[in-house]
Amino acid sequence: MGSIGREEARPQTVSVSLRELKDGSVSLDTLEQAFGPESLGIIIVRDLPQEFVGLRQTLLSYSSYLANLPEEELGKSECYAVREIMAGLTQRAAKVEKPEAKYDVGWSCGKETLANGRYDTLKGSYYVQPIHNAELEAKARKLYPNVPEMTSPNVWPDESALPGFEQIFEKLCHLIVDTAALVARSCDRYGVAKLEGYQDGTLERIVKGSVCTKARLLHYFPPPPPTDADERPDSAMAIDDDWCATHHDLGALTGLTCQMFVDEAAHPPHATADTSSGGHLLPPLPEMDSHPDPNAGLWIKDRSGRKTLVQIPRDCLGFQTGEALQLITRGRFKAVPHFVRGAQPDKAGRIARNTLAVFTQPNLWEMVDEERDFATLAQVTIDNSL
Repeated sequence: MGSIGREEARPQTVSVSLRELKDGSVSLDTLEQAFGPESLGIIIVRDLPQEFVGLRQTLLSYSSYLANLPEEELGKSECYAVREIMAGLTQRAAKVEKPEAKYDVGWSCGKETLANGRYDTLKGSYYVQPIHNAELEAKARKLYPNVPEMTSPNVWPDESALPGFEQIFEKLCHLIVDTAALVARSCDRYGVAKLEGYQDGTLERIVKGSVCTKARLLHYFPPPPPTDADERPDSAMAIDDDWCATHHDLGALTGLTCQMFVDEAAHPPHATADTSSGGHLLPPLPEMDSHPDPNAGLWIKDRSGRKTLVQIPRDCLGFQTGEALQLITRGRFKAVPHFVRGAQPDKAGRIARNTLAVFTQPNLWEMVDEERDFATLAQVTIDNSL
């Protein structure tokens, strides 16, 4: 009887409408079900502005175009030299790689570790800080000259290779940040009601006013053919988290789009001179209805260690809790561990996964607890991932 009761109490994904967030009518109980100690640490927001669906499809298509830029234009990157099955990005990648920013600005592939020292070479990332404020950016550079991963300016590929990439990227990020600010406003109502001395507006100010918010456009490469475990060149391969190792997010709220699966064998994502001329956007790639392996995608671990596959509808956003939010709410809202599982070899094919994560983060000088500012928290986390 006890085991049945525990199974019935398994946490579920919570969904709210954008209108409820704007009206401030999301109940405190709902917020606790979404973010509290027994939750999955994620809330789904539906009924988004109409433009969201098109922006998502276009930008996530560009993730495949970016990761498959032709070798004759770009050369060969370190990531692909290690994994010869993934041909693709360099000379241009070198222009948009920022080793001095610890590869946390622009393009990154095969540079970080997320668990047990394993290198993460199964995905490429493009990092951008989408919120701009010249005064605050100058303050960050002056106060924290040794945190280039948070103070370096954005870099972008040539417009001729990926026309409109910068504009689409930032427009979608702004929509996500605006929605995150409404989620944060509801979290502030919870903090005022439940936490002694909590200052109203704390999280909303962080989300709306921080120049340290970081967006990460992700391209998960199709998994390689299976080989003997001792001979695998890719040390990031694992049973559960072969596409992204288990970790917690660093910031306050992470905005997540629905994943896009693309069969790159059937629809090669190559940006040609003809399609990129004249400033026209590259065509959106055909999106698979689902992956042949139903277990491929984002998984969350709850407090009992149980794993739940999370599905975000295409016309919705998910918002996940991070470590900064846990600290600011004194543990009432929890950052939960999560990972991305790749497909089984017999179902993997040449299917890639694209998605966008927007990490709303405090400014570097803002305190996340009684002793640490966000710069301290960020540097420890980033240093441990490299």
